[in-house]
Amino acid sequence: MDNPEQQRRRRRGRSVGETRGDTGQRVDREGRGGEAGREYVRGGGRGGGERGRGRGRGRSTENGSPHVFRLGFKSLEQLLGKEPSEIAITLSSGTALPDLLNEPAMGQDLVQLLCQVLCKAFQAKTERRTVQHLAGIVKNSGFTRTILPHYVAGMGSEPNPARRQQYPNQLDHILTFLSEVLSIFPASSVQAVSMLVALLQAAINGLRASGVDILPRTEENLEGLQGLVGHLQEKARDGTLRSDKDSYSLLPATGDTAAGEQDYRTLPIFPTLEEFHLEQRPLLPRNMISERYASVLAYLGTHFRLLREDFVRPLREGIQQLLQEQQEQGRGDALQKKHFDDIRVYFDTRLVVPMCTHSGMAYKVQFDSQPLKFVRWQNSKRLLYGSLVCLSCDNFENFLFATVSDREPTELEKGFVQLIFCEQSRAALAIIETDQVFCMVETTAYFEAYRYVLEGLQELEEEDLPFQRYLVECQLDVHPPAYLPRNDTYNLAEIAAPEFKSSIKPFNTLDPEAWPPMEQLGLDESQMKALQMSLTKELAIIQGPPGTGKTYVGLKIAQALLTNRNVWNDVDDQSPMLVVCYTNHALDQFLEGIQKFLPQGIVRVGGRSTSEVLKPFSLRELSKGFQHTRKFPPHLRRAIAQMYDELRMEEECIMQQSAKLECSLKGVLREQFLRKFISDTHWDSLVLPPGMGGFEVFGEKRQPLIVEWLGMGSRFQQRAAEPQYGLADMEEEEEDMEVDDLIEIAEEADLIQAERYVDDKVDHEGRQGNKQRQDESVEMVADLMLAMNLDNTVVLQQDQDGWEIQSKQKKRMKKRTRKELGKSSAMSVEEEAAIGDVWALSLADRWRLYRVWVSRYRLELRQEVLESEENYQDASERLADIRRQQTICILKDAKVIGMTTTGAARLRKVLQEVHPRLVIVEEAAEVLEAHTITTLSRACQHLILIGDHQQLRPSANVFELAKNYNLEVSMFERLVNIKFPYVRLNYQHRMRPDIARLLTPHIYKELENHPSVMDYENIKGLLTNMFFVEHNKHEEEIRDGKSHQNLHEARFVVALCRYLLLQGYKPHQITILTTYTGQLHCLRNQMPAKEFTGVKVHVVDKYQGEENDIVLLSLVRSNKAGRVGFLNIPNRVCVALSRAKKGLYCIGNMAMLGKVPLWSNILHTLKEKDQVGPALTLCCQNHPERHIRASGPDDFLQAPEGGCTLPCEHRLDCGHVCASVCHPYDQEHKQYKCAKTCQKVLCEQGHPCPRMCNQKCPEACTVKVKKTVPKCQHEQMVPCHQDPDTFACQVPCVKTLLCGHPCASVCGEPCTINCPVKVPLELKCGHRQEDACHYRGSTLQPSCRVPCKNALKCGHACAGTCHRCHQGRYHVSCVHRCQRLLVCSHTCREPCTRDCPSCRLPCQNRCVHSVCKKACGQPCALCVEPCDRQCPHQRCSRLCHEPCDRPPCNEPCTETLVCGHPCIGLCGSNCPDKCRVCDREEVTEIFFGTEDEPDARFIQLEDCGHMVEFTAMDHLMEDDGQDIKLKECPRCRTPVRRNFRYGAKINQCLAEIEKVKEKINGQQSDIQEKKEVLITQWRNNNTILENKPVEYSQIRDQIKNPNLNVKDLWVLENKMAFLEKVDKLLQICRRQMSSTEKVLFEARVDEFLLWLMDIRQKFTDQQASDLQSELHRLSLLADLNARCKGPKTSDHTQLGLNKAQVEVTAIRKVLDATGPFSQKDEQWVTQALKELDKTLPRTGLGLSDQERKMVVSAMQLAKGHWYKCPNGHVYAIGDCGGAMVSRACPECGATIGGQQHTLSAGNSVATEMDGAQHAAWSNENNMFIPGLLNHIG
Repeated sequence: MDNPEQQRRRRRGRSVGETRGDTGQRVDREGRGGEAGREYVRGGGRGGGERGRGRGRGRSTENGSPHVFRLGFKSLEQLLGKEPSEIAITLSSGTALPDLLNEPAMGQDLVQLLCQVLCKAFQAKTERRTVQHLAGIVKNSGFTRTILPHYVAGMGSEPNPARRQQYPNQLDHILTFLSEVLSIFPASSVQAVSMLVALLQAAINGLRASGVDILPRTEENLEGLQGLVGHLQEKARDGTLRSDKDSYSLLPATGDTAAGEQDYRTLPIFPTLEEFHLEQRPLLPRNMISERYASVLAYLGTHFRLLREDFVRPLREGIQQLLQEQQEQGRGDALQKKHFDDIRVYFDTRLVVPMCTHSGMAYKVQFDSQPLKFVRWQNSKRLLYGSLVCLSCDNFENFLFATVSDREPTELEKGFVQLIFCEQSRAALAIIETDQVFCMVETTAYFEAYRYVLEGLQELEEEDLPFQRYLVECQLDVHPPAYLPRNDTYNLAEIAAPEFKSSIKPFNTLDPEAWPPMEQLGLDESQMKALQMSLTKELAIIQGPPGTGKTYVGLKIAQALLTNRNVWNDVDDQSPMLVVCYTNHALDQFLEGIQKFLPQGIVRVGGRSTSEVLKPFSLRELSKGFQHTRKFPPHLRRAIAQMYDELRMEEECIMQQSAKLECSLKGVLREQFLRKFISDTHWDSLVLPPGMGGFEVFGEKRQPLIVEWLGMGSRFQQRAAEPQYGLADMEEEEEDMEVDDLIEIAEEADLIQAERYVDDKVDHEGRQGNKQRQDESVEMVADLMLAMNLDNTVVLQQDQDGWEIQSKQKKRMKKRTRKELGKSSAMSVEEEAAIGDVWALSLADRWRLYRVWVSRYRLELRQEVLESEENYQDASERLADIRRQQTICILKDAKVIGMTTTGAARLRKVLQEVHPRLVIVEEAAEVLEAHTITTLSRACQHLILIGDHQQLRPSANVFELAKNYNLEVSMFERLVNIKFPYVRLNYQHRMRPDIARLLTPHIYKELENHPSVMDYENIKGLLTNMFFVEHNKHEEEIRDGKSHQNLHEARFVVALCRYLLLQGYKPHQITILTTYTGQLHCLRNQMPAKEFTGVKVHVVDKYQGEENDIVLLSLVRSNKAGRVGFLNIPNRVCVALSRAKKGLYCIGNMAMLGKVPLWSNILHTLKEKDQVGPALTLCCQNHPERHIRASGPDDFLQAPEGGCTLPCEHRLDCGHVCASVCHPYDQEHKQYKCAKTCQKVLCEQGHPCPRMCNQKCPEACTVKVKKTVPKCQHEQMVPCHQDPDTFACQVPCVKTLLCGHPCASVCGEPCTINCPVKVPLELKCGHRQEDACHYRGSTLQPSCRVPCKNALKCGHACAGTCHRCHQGRYHVSCVHRCQRLLVCSHTCREPCTRDCPSCRLPCQNRCVHSVCKKACGQPCALCVEPCDRQCPHQRCSRLCHEPCDRPPCNEPCTETLVCGHPCIGLCGSNCPDKCRVCDREEVTEIFFGTEDEPDARFIQLEDCGHMVEFTAMDHLMEDDGQDIKLKECPRCRTPVRRNFRYGAKINQCLAEIEKVKEKINGQQSDIQEKKEVLITQWRNNNTILENKPVEYSQIRDQIKNPNLNVKDLWVLENKMAFLEKVDKLLQICRRQMSSTEKVLFEARVDEFLLWLMDIRQKFTDQQASDLQSELHRLSLLADLNARCKGPKTSDHTQLGLNKAQVEVTAIRKVLDATGPFSQKDEQWVTQALKELDKTLPRTGLGLSDQERKMVVSAMQLAKGHWYKCPNGHVYAIGDCGGAMVSRACPECGATIGGQQHTLSAGNSVATEMDGAQHAAWSNENNMFIPGLLNHIG
């Protein structure tokens, strides 16, 4: 039988051999063991480097070489020397072990070694899942079933004496690993193990007979194994051995368990069925708080049983109460509304979607949230992370356990939560029906914390418990730490006061006289005692009452220990300090303090630290960091890589199915996806709805069929009367009222969860990334699968008659649909079989039938994904084992490890490996003793407990266990109670004496005040620094949970807080505390963020360890029954009253509280100084004699600004009086802004300031006054402050310009330079126009506005002007509208064009299923949905885009219109909206002549709304004309695109139109091929890229456009051809033109390119003609310029040169002309250049053309051998024509030639010599310009 690894590979489609790949090979490493003693070498890449399932990926090492994974004799020998954990992880990773175990033969040495390695691997303690996986590989392998039995059977006949002597130890190894395999897989391995046990017994007998001594433990182990095998075989025969999930082991009796009582080590953590049916509570031991325990086992057993009962009892008794209520009331609404004391019940719970999480497989679970509408999930304690839930579908005869793994309040409102099932329950999930309905029960306990601690207590061995003499035996003489006598020399200089650091010397701590004075260490007397005890006693207890500085002392102790690590650490065995706190907040505070003196070496374990300082020290960050990653052993890195590969592969499979499963919850599935699960009869019935029997025929906007069938379509009309939903079902959800933004208050649910998250593997704030990815996947699938998505739209916006569906109706429909989808009731198989017509069912029955179909669909999906779920869970748990080893590696390198008590319990196995020698527990009095026990490892030698048992104590779930069994007594408090030595800090540094008086002596017998608290200033605005306000306003109970709120107290406290802020206090100086979480929400609703941001609002329990200047305390409780709840607990009262430093103000029902002894004493103390009463006295700071007595929130209105109602009357600096009422803030009025008019005088004229008093006065008076401007003596209105000499006179200037026109400027400004007067001008183009005078005599000219009006090639007159058409050289595009009718029935909107392009308007084609969103000219995608054209008489069987095979139905429509008259339409068509009776005149209007017949039937065209008599319309549609186009409405010519009756004809026309589109646009394959050719061609044009990069980039980007058609490519190809020719001209320009000519020529080229690259360039006939003409002009101009630049020979006479100059001037005049370059001009210039050849040859060589040909012929060189120097002198290169040497030009001395076929700079090919464009040796060919251009030159 295959092992699990092989089975998984086979399921993936590969065998073991196939996973090796072609590169696998075998190498005999040792030469021993024969066939099986070989090492396996794995190659990289696919096949060879695969690990795990044979589908993994080959991974490379850091240097890129593939991993080589060997497992043979030598590898096993190396492994044997490793730690068990490393062996287990290495063997369980990859395929090497399965391959080795399944070898057909194996040598004895290898068998012996393999057994040793397996035995050691099974000793791994922290890798439980890895060991299980390893056992799974071993149990079914060929090694266990064949090789090992042969090996054991041969022991008795072994002839070699030396080998026989090794067998006893070998037998021990075999027995050990067989016991482990059998205990892990009892059902599937018992057969193989039983055979081996029999052989082992025979082998032992044979060895003993041959004189070999057998070890006693071997025989004992064999006997125990035989007993277990026999027990299992008996259970197998009874049929009770069914699963490997059952646990069997033989445990020795402890002897410490009472008769008839089960040993606590064997008790299950989870409650059992028997417990749920217990009639009496179990007998429990009490926590011994005043005497010693009988034994360690009694001690551990007591705490185990009490802790287990604390979480089991609420669940047990809650379920019993639930079952009793079910018997009495049944499962009705009453039961759903029933409040249970100990549990929370959720009905109609279903498992809906599997989820992949970092912790393994989780499941999205849906419950009925309707009864929980009142729950405010954000703050509710329901379904918090880690809470335990129990699910049952049979009244808890069977049940599943799970814990909450994630909660989102928005999802909880919809009834969704994420659960992770426990290991035992996961096995049952596979056999549970997919849509099985459960009752889910939640217990409030944080189960994860219980589980970790309970497991730790069970695993803790008696001898491993440290400090037994104190914890168990309660001895009071405390020894020094075990390490201290070796070296007790400490140096405390680091913790000394700054002025004494240098004087502190090392000393012996065990000598009391040697200690430095407390003053030098900066400590008071009690703090000094605490330090001494902590350093010299192995168990130290420090009690720190409020404000005494216990954290300060704790940090001093930690610093002293860490700076003297050599005292308690061995050189060879470094051990970290462990710091444990109850809360994350306290842990962060303590570690931040340590970080100040220990910058490196801290590891903060846990996923909920909010400290930025500690972020680099978090375990998560350190795991990711390169520094630690390099320290991880290679086997861990390899194993992690493989695990991630496996997880990714399985996750992909699971997510695909999960997305489909989740879609079934988000809305209604399309019928196509349910087809497989619907019977043929029902499918035929569903897709062929009844005709006119109460249903409308489906029109163009019809939704999917199943939406109509389920009654959610916009036109659905029910055939029979349906039961109406009640108002309760249809009522709209309440809308949240718009309120101002309120302050941020940490929700209690978030605070609790923050303490529960202990996992470092995942950033819990980063979960949204995963969730978003999953949501996106679901949305994509939903778009495809859902006919109606509840997360998007619900129903159609309009029905066929145009009636809009109201918003209320849509909300009701949405609510009704969601309710139906959430129901679990479905039809039975018998009910389903009895149905014939699914449309005849009532709406309720339709939903029941729909749920049957969906259930089958979901079942198939769940079955497909089950195997992947198991594999994912397995890989996830193995990855957790590996991560645990990584954690151990990191923690062993640390100096300080910090974690919460819950984290310490979870990582107890890790701590056992790290063995911290020194443990500090902060908040130790708040921790249950069992939690503290599991924090301690066997290596702990020094324990320091810091806390205060008179403040917060541990909290228990069960009140009886807390009070009667002392469960809430911590180890800290228990030791103090038995008179164990401890130190209490006596000096408080926080509270003013008045506040401290409340604690002493009522809570603490003595507590002294430090001098620093004596000098606090009084609280401003209040008559006293502390006051308790009495009232009798009653509380309100919160419906969800056991909390309370008191609106009166909330309003009073908020009003007081606002008043204090007005006194000038900062928000961060004030804290509002309350004793109940329900009051938090009440307070928040009264506190707008704009007023109260920064004020802290907390519940008392969460404010432990904090302080603030002013505390406002709301006690909440006030009721007729006199119940005070938490306020009766001294510890909570102590915390509440001790948080304030300077001011404490409390409000509560003191008359009710006075009945409690503690509160009675406190009230008595308050009355001594009149600090309690019905009203708080407010005292105005500005008017101390005015007091306000505030007994309610409205009384604070008498101090609207925090003072009193008198006016402020403060005289401001401006002289005005403050207009506000009395206000204590801003008493100096530095911030006050006076709103009165400014009274200041700005100038000597007495002009007043025009601004407000609080605004800055202008620097100068701006009032305008009459002044005379000295320069011109004109009178002007000038600003008062301005000197008239500097004022610009605004009188018009009277001067005359040189041109004779008057100046257009003003008197004070310079005269006009450019005269704007319009005068006649003659332009260079020859036209005359009026323009500005300043153009006369200027080189600049205005743009000529004379209309062009030339006749274009298209025959239309040019609409441009002389300037815009470049004097006729580049005409603007013709703007004449084409207006030709396109094939799509639109008119062409392009300007004048030879061939109309594709239509660019939005496509109007649509069908009932979808709308085409492309441009009209683009090909439409064909709709492949089934055709919806049908009626009761016939239906179409083709696809939507195909011509219908259903002829038009001519039967009359039987519908009745809204008016009550019969419809005048036809069956299968939409009913016309006109009536023959009501709209007779319109209906009978004669158009074809048959409209007025009494039985005339009409078709209403959807596209235009016109009605046409159907016979006439049929004739029009059937008329096959010659034109390819859509048929049109005979009345308005609107194309007929949509009509059910004429669908076949419409589809036929559309198909023909698509062919035309394809011809216009071209075949897509041809277009793509042409694009690739052009892209390649353009990529090689490097010279264009260098010379014209902008134009090059434009062409490159345009080619990449995905929507190009044939015409677009033609335009681009022509542009490319022109650019290539222009580039050649530019090369000539840069080589052969003078600098002046080069500038002018490049300007002409730029002008040409501007027109060529214009966005409107379509290469019309006119545009192409203009471009060709100008390109000819440029080519000829380049030729002329090159001639002029060429070298002159001695043959040129002066006369010849003068003649050439005259000819050149004449030619240049024509070429430089501004007008168009006509054919006549071209002919003349060409002839003139020929004449010029005689005096100035074309080549510029100084030779005539005939002489040039003679030279070329004489040299007999092929093309490409001629070159020229930088100055134009020609030379030739022989051989291949490539430059290999450099020389000096004989004419000018410039460098010619070159090196390695590369010309020297400035040298180039002499094209003018032989016409070659490239060197002879080059493979490039001359460029050829296709298309429009002919070769020029």
